[in-house]
Amino acid sequence: MQNNIDSAPNINASAPPSRQRARLFRIYNHYRVVLSLLLVALLFIAPTEFDTRMRAAEYYQASIFTYLAINLLIALILLAGFQPRNRHIILSIFMDILILHGLLLTSSGMTSGLANLVIVTVAAGNILTPTRIGTLYAALGAICSLGIASWSVLSMFASADEIVRAGSLGILYFAAAFILQYISRRMVRSEALASSRAKSIAELEQINRQIIQRMRTGILVLDRYGAIRLANAAAEELLFGSAPSEETLSRGRTLPKPLRRGLESWLKNPRERTEPFQAMPTAPMVQANFTQLDQERGDQILVFIDDLSKVTQQAQQMKLASLGRLTAGIAHEVRNPLGAISHASQLMRESEHLDDGDRRMLDIIQRHSKRVNGIIENVLDLSRRREASSDLVQVDQWLQAFRDDYLQTLDGTDGNPPVIHLEIEDNLPQARFDISQLEQVLVNLCDNGLRYSLEHTGQPEIRLHAGATADGERTYIDVRDFGVGIPQENRASVFEPFFTTDKSGTGLGLYLARELCESNQAHLSLVDSKNPGCCFRITFAHHGRMI
Repeated sequence: MQNNIDSAPNINASAPPSRQRARLFRIYNHYRVVLSLLLVALLFIAPTEFDTRMRAAEYYQASIFTYLAINLLIALILLAGFQPRNRHIILSIFMDILILHGLLLTSSGMTSGLANLVIVTVAAGNILTPTRIGTLYAALGAICSLGIASWSVLSMFASADEIVRAGSLGILYFAAAFILQYISRRMVRSEALASSRAKSIAELEQINRQIIQRMRTGILVLDRYGAIRLANAAAEELLFGSAPSEETLSRGRTLPKPLRRGLESWLKNPRERTEPFQAMPTAPMVQANFTQLDQERGDQILVFIDDLSKVTQQAQQMKLASLGRLTAGIAHEVRNPLGAISHASQLMRESEHLDDGDRRMLDIIQRHSKRVNGIIENVLDLSRRREASSDLVQVDQWLQAFRDDYLQTLDGTDGNPPVIHLEIEDNLPQARFDISQLEQVLVNLCDNGLRYSLEHTGQPEIRLHAGATADGERTYIDVRDFGVGIPQENRASVFEPFFTTDKSGTGLGLYLARELCESNQAHLSLVDSKNPGCCFRITFAHHGRMI
């Protein structure tokens, strides 16, 4: 990038850009039109005295009217949209120098004030074409001036002062040419350098924008009243569940109530840390951190929205490490006496002297022994859980294969086979998830759904739906059953460990499912719905923005 900056001035230093050159030439032509109009106007001011000072009044008047006509014609051509090129400008400057010297020749010679106008023409030529040809303008003007002065001295018996004046004007022509060439080249180089640096800054800004948009951390820019000025894609996903198709659409959105309360609290006490919150039931738990974007003015506030799932993963890893050491001891200390109890109950069942009450007691012992053993197995599986591997999953194809394989593992020999309805939307984006862990999560959700549907309707039936979020960038899977649903007072506790409403359950299934989802940066949530039963949704992370 630095090489581009250094080389750009050398490429464009020979002349101003074409648009700028055309604009400057239009300004110069306006000057020529005004000048020729003034010269024509002077012809009507005291024409008798004016003619006495002219060497060739008729030729002078004809030259002025011709000069005006040429300038008006060029102005009309430029007004029509003609873009002058370098050769047109050079020819025009040569014409001006020759016409002005023609006016000097037919008027009073080098003593006329028209001689000073040649300096303006030479200067304009060096500004419009700051190359070596600018020196040619000065040379042509000096030669014409000295020629007119010499002819005046030899033929018109004028004073030798005209030659001195012509020489002085020639020096001014060259001085103006060299100085303006130097200044113009410096200006062109500076402009080229500024343009190159502006291009580099624009490229860096584009790179930064792409980096910010792909960051996992959400970034918001707010004013003091909570209006959104800017939001990246991660912030849209964490706060609103979807990102708009255009960046400007985020400005019209309203801050979630928990975030607005956190902003108001921070404005009152900037040192106070806001509490984590969920923007919506299907969104992950996030933490908002506020800071002033402009420390002096303080009119804009920068907000960092951190997804706590990564922090939760680290905490869970530490918790599971401790849990693993604990369950290793529990497995040894509990499973041995538990096995003895289960074995003794089996031996007692073989006795011929048991009545019905004793057999019911043995059933209770067997059932609860299996339940305790299941709890130990689930805790051991949780503590031994391996780290998730990132697999790119085509959800529509994978979900169809999962449904077929899962149905083959179910027992439908009782004449009431399970039914799984599958709905898949078109053009689903890909997702990243450990396939074995995704299968474990879905098996748990499907088992629960089939069991509760069977208890409520007498038919083991669930519905699987795969769709895309509103922004079209992430995929989700809904698992819906036809059971009685979860009471409102228990909805906040369904993912807590050991919480269950089923007497035979361990309360670890949904907890383990959410843990597996969070380890893959996905989110498992209980979706509110007017339909009967429960609907659990797995929302996958963006496959291109996962950490």
